[in-house]
Amino acid sequence: MGVSHGVAERVRLAQADSGEQPWRSWGPYLAERAWGTVREDYSEHGTAWDYFPHDHARSRAYRWNDDGMGGICDDRQTFCFALALWNGKDPILKERMFGLGGDGGNHGEDAKDYWWYQDSTPTHSWMKWRYHYPQKEFPYDQIVRENGTRSREASEYELVDTGVFDDDRFWAVTVDYAKAGPKDICIAITVSNRGPEPATLDVLPTLWFRNTWSWGAPNRPKPTLTGTPGRLAGRHRTLGHLTLEGEGDAPTLVCDNETNAQRLWGQPGTSTYPKDGINDHVIAGAPTVNPANVGTKGALHYQVTLGAGETRTLRLRLTQGEGFEEPSNLDLGAGWEAVMRDRAREADDFFGEIIPPEASAEEAAVARQGIAGLMWGKQFYHFDVKQWLTGDQGSAPPPPGRRYGRNNAWWHMNSFDVISMPDPWEYPWYAAWDLAFHCVSISRVDPGFAKSQLLLLLREWYMHPNGQIPAYEWAFGDVNPPVHAWAALRVFEIDGGRDFDFLARVMHKLLLNFTWWVNRKDVGGNNVFEGGFLGLDNVGPFDRSAALPVAGVLEQSDGTGWMAMYALNLLDMAIRLALHDRTYEDMATKFFEHFAYIAEAAYRQGLWDEEDCFFYDQLRLPDGHKLPLKVRSIVGLLPLAATTRLTAATLNRLPELNARLRWLRHSQGEVADIISARRLSAEGRQQRLLSMVGQDQLLRILARMLDPEEFLSAYGIRTLSRSHLEKPFTVSLGGSDFTVGYEPAESTSGLFGGNSNWRGPVWMPVNYLLVEALREFADFFVEDLMVEYPTGSQQKVSLGEVANDLSRRLISLFLPDENGHRPIYGANEILQQHPDWKDLIVFPEYFHGDNGAGLGAWHQTGWTALVVDLILTLRR
Repeated sequence: MGVSHGVAERVRLAQADSGEQPWRSWGPYLAERAWGTVREDYSEHGTAWDYFPHDHARSRAYRWNDDGMGGICDDRQTFCFALALWNGKDPILKERMFGLGGDGGNHGEDAKDYWWYQDSTPTHSWMKWRYHYPQKEFPYDQIVRENGTRSREASEYELVDTGVFDDDRFWAVTVDYAKAGPKDICIAITVSNRGPEPATLDVLPTLWFRNTWSWGAPNRPKPTLTGTPGRLAGRHRTLGHLTLEGEGDAPTLVCDNETNAQRLWGQPGTSTYPKDGINDHVIAGAPTVNPANVGTKGALHYQVTLGAGETRTLRLRLTQGEGFEEPSNLDLGAGWEAVMRDRAREADDFFGEIIPPEASAEEAAVARQGIAGLMWGKQFYHFDVKQWLTGDQGSAPPPPGRRYGRNNAWWHMNSFDVISMPDPWEYPWYAAWDLAFHCVSISRVDPGFAKSQLLLLLREWYMHPNGQIPAYEWAFGDVNPPVHAWAALRVFEIDGGRDFDFLARVMHKLLLNFTWWVNRKDVGGNNVFEGGFLGLDNVGPFDRSAALPVAGVLEQSDGTGWMAMYALNLLDMAIRLALHDRTYEDMATKFFEHFAYIAEAAYRQGLWDEEDCFFYDQLRLPDGHKLPLKVRSIVGLLPLAATTRLTAATLNRLPELNARLRWLRHSQGEVADIISARRLSAEGRQQRLLSMVGQDQLLRILARMLDPEEFLSAYGIRTLSRSHLEKPFTVSLGGSDFTVGYEPAESTSGLFGGNSNWRGPVWMPVNYLLVEALREFADFFVEDLMVEYPTGSQQKVSLGEVANDLSRRLISLFLPDENGHRPIYGANEILQQHPDWKDLIVFPEYFHGDNGAGLGAWHQTGWTALVVDLILTLRR
């Protein structure tokens, strides 16, 4: 009987987790964009996009990390490998993706190239990346000019709109990676001429060392890279020997990964052959590469001419040696072929064991490409905030205002890790609450990495000494929803529910964070919360991160709902741990009571509107008056997520918790409603429900949530009720009017800038939480509670059936319909119809509330990859 090839990847994962073999040490950890980031911004006023624009990127060495196309690096980003291309017409090499910053795009940040993450195993033993490169000149200036003239009401001007892909005049480029060992990787670069005529493409696989030596730090000797025909050989004090070898005797071009100060600022630089030397040599024939073939950045130069429809594959291999002795010729023949073949087959078998056979072929493709995006979204992230604030020894000091500006209170943070990013181009930095959602889907294939990520942001060099979890680099002090505990529980369960050490480590740190929330975000001490931003950009009438337009306090239904959910998550953690260690029972009792007081306060303090059957934010004014902000939005649905069940068996094993529950139920009438009567589960076990909403409130909220004229879209739950299309909400405060109206795509408000606009689109993470909440209610009520679905249809179904149908609606965003159209691609015909494009799937940031078209960041596979978990749950 044969052994499944899926076992091979599981063995590699086990070896990586145990430290036996460093299979994760090389991976796709090279960002698609490092320019325009906070880390590289040393401006006076924090104008990151202007301080380090795309035009500087080819000529200017990065201080904190690097970027490239379809690239890989080691987990300390000592070396980088990526692809560069030239179609013979562009003014610059295509070394990195182009796009517009928040001030250049009429809908915020927007990448203008087309690339896809097609495959990756969790150890990166097998990876596939694809890019479509125009054969005509890339219209950089045209894209900037046209987008600059468009208003928010107009659509984005994309690369396909320029006509450069007409008549299929483009190169389809794929890069496949297959590991022969943890530090030995075979590479296939396949280029296909899709155009109607012969064409020539310069292909430049590029290897370089990240610049760690130019910033004045002691003991940072400069590595070297030496080129000979078909080979680049590197020497580094910690890596040892690094060799890139390609087929044939391709010429090598070598320069230094150092800034071209002469081009940028008219000043003499430190190298005769700076970072853009290869670019200038290939484009203009300039003598800007070192004739001695020595430096810190090098490329193998292939010039490929192909007829119409022809394809060629270039073979390469990248290997690290333990010492400094250069290896003999690397195997690019039968051994290379065997590694490629075996890793591809092992990946197929591994995912064949992950994805249920009940999933359709299209669902399986979505799941696999969703996982690929998650894996390619793992990036090396380096940021020493204290060093950034004070400046480097070898550089001019930063502007004095930096010490009082962005992130000045986060001096303790020192990041030097591989972290799951929301989007490798638009958001090439971690976001704490995004990462929590990422980890749920990641745990389906690599629970060890998922757990390490959740623990990482709770470590002393990330979490603030006051207990706050950092949000993201644009403002570490912003307030993200507290979903870390929820994610840790989901990962614990998906991993089999046995790693109590992980659960205990997470809980101990989250106790600090919970206390921070209670102390900092409950100004009145009344158990309703004022979180501020909380990720729900533009869903309210004014900016919740900024100062209020009038004196007072904004008490938030979502902030209160998040905290009730947080308390229940910690209760669940404490119960699981208490069943193995009774010392946690006191914590379970504490979080049970804290949840009860939060839930009761939501009603007593007026967040629940009995007439409208909905939760609203409210302004508490200095004179004691309260002004409800009657916007029917996702803010009022979030309290549904604060739900869990307690079984009689669990309560019998935890007598103190059971006694406290009974006491609250019988002697504290105002909180008794949050403790439901006993019911039998589908398995016949007695259980109780803890929830912010009772059965009556649940039915009344769901009547709105499941109404197509309000929240229910063909593709999930909208962020804002469609009722506000005809009846926008307006409030007058401080002499100004603030209005919220339904907009199914990006908001035209510009209140937040960037892609932070949520006045109607479908948003995957909150939809996922609502589906989970419905499943929790369904497990409690079983078939005893039926709801009209959709509202107005006169059809009654169970809550479990509602959860399943909402899952199907969300999954359908990515699947071809009866006409072969995927909703995510909207009216883009080349993406919908063209055989070279239509099966390449992206995972957008959010979705049009009426037609499902993908919006915002185009590769935000992180939280949108929750669709993977929806598929696996629905088809298990």
